[in-house]
Amino acid sequence: MPELKLVEAVSGVGELSAKDQLLGSVQYRIDRFQGMQGNGLPIPGLHRIEGQVDGEALAAAAPLVGEPLVLRLEDGRTLGITLADAGGRVLAEGHGPMRCLCC
Repeated sequence: MPELKLVEAVSGVGELSAKDQLLGSVQYRIDRFQGMQGNGLPIPGLHRIEGQVDGEALAAAAPLVGEPLVLRLEDGRTLGITLADAGGRVLAEGHGPMRCLCC
């Protein structure tokens, strides 16, 4: 059974958007976990993103719980995220254009 290992923890102020519409600024805390094989090598496509977003944009995003959103981090990277609840809990799993913006 593969193990999920914490590979990155980031926090800061970023921008939240939905369907190419900027919702506004949010504070975020994101933990990224990567699936690992028993020999220590990563398993491509097996990852989990967990965290929290807070801020003015959250009110506009609350009706979008469960919909694909994009979080732009302070360092310029973007993450495909999903709000798990109206309180701003973030959860995303898997890989691909709807989950990350790397491919």
